[in-house]
Amino acid sequence: MPKKIPLRQCVGCREHKPKKELIRVVRSPEGAVSLDFKGKLPGRGAYVCPLEGCLAKARKSRALERAFDTALSPEVYDALEQQMKEVGEHE
Repeated sequence: MPKKIPLRQCVGCREHKPKKELIRVVRSPEGAVSLDFKGKLPGRGAYVCPLEGCLAKARKSRALERAFDTALSPEVYDALEQQMKEVGEHE
């Protein structure tokens, strides 16, 4: 029997994809929101595709705010976009 691959749903495009293909956005117990590329940080997590378009869709639909049950400032989204660009340049 083949090994089961864990699937997660992108909050931007709403597609189910293997967990390893997505980036985890995490809200720490202190309330800080950041990208978790290893998937090991503690806190509430939501997943987004590694595409800027998916993060923009999540921002427009306020999907991350609903997932974390808190309001997110525009600076948080800008920081997430910057982190995504920096990682994209290193790969």
